[in-house]
Amino acid sequence: MVWPLKSGEYKVKKVPLSVIIPVLNEAKNLPRCLQSVRWAEEIFVVDSASSDDSAAIAGSFGAKVVQFKFTGISPKKKNWALDNLPISNEWVLILDADEAFPAGAEEELREVCGSNSRGFDGYFINRRFMFMGKWLKHAYQPNWILRLFKHGLARYETLTDMATDSGDNEVHENIILKGKAGYLGSRLDHYAFPTVDVFVNKHNRYSNWEARVAIDHSRKSFAKANTADKTGVKRKLRNLSRHMPLRPLLRFLYVYVVQLGFLDGWEGYYFARLHALYEFLCVCKTYELKKSLAQNGADKVLPK
Repeated sequence: MVWPLKSGEYKVKKVPLSVIIPVLNEAKNLPRCLQSVRWAEEIFVVDSASSDDSAAIAGSFGAKVVQFKFTGISPKKKNWALDNLPISNEWVLILDADEAFPAGAEEELREVCGSNSRGFDGYFINRRFMFMGKWLKHAYQPNWILRLFKHGLARYETLTDMATDSGDNEVHENIILKGKAGYLGSRLDHYAFPTVDVFVNKHNRYSNWEARVAIDHSRKSFAKANTADKTGVKRKLRNLSRHMPLRPLLRFLYVYVVQLGFLDGWEGYYFARLHALYEFLCVCKTYELKKSLAQNGADKVLPK
């Protein structure tokens, strides 16, 4: 089964699946990502006026390019796409540009999106991480994330209605599924951190969002995530961790010791240390934001 890019034709019937890929200047990652889902019937690339060749690359793969303009608060890109794109299939896959399916995923997706003989409404997919040129076998393993679901049954949670200075795309927000979730055997390869510099820049933005959510954690929107499934459990654990002392140290020990990150060698050590740094940024920025709100008379938004 070969994908001739110029003709846009695929040699067999495509999988009845709509793929949504949010992008912003992802020309380096996009070809690998699009190539990995060349068998999908419909692909949307949701752009934010990229200044590189992202849109042209998407078009060369036969993807539908849609531009998104962020208001600064909500909706963010993925929820906007789910609510506004003319999606023609029952099943939707959310895929970041720095992710890709390895060979062999097509047949499982064909089964799930075709007959759905397993009877689930959504699926968690395990991601493995490339870091410093090495696939991590222990740190952040497994990393189950809900990405495949029936279109009408799932949306991303909204944990704050305030500006977060973290970008226009959902990152750590979870998908809330109104139905039963299963687990795919196929994995996703995640090329999120090609360099330490990329890791630091991304997590500097992510920590802005974490601080805002920590302040607003008692808002009604947060309660929607507190379900009994894996997504709800993860959110509950994250909320609990915000009240624990020595959070950066605990994050390091979890990744390096509990997850056996030390078996990944120096890459596992640096990966764990960088996540401890991220946790420290979350703590510092939460304190800074809380102090700023109090000084400006806005402390009424603080959780009781």
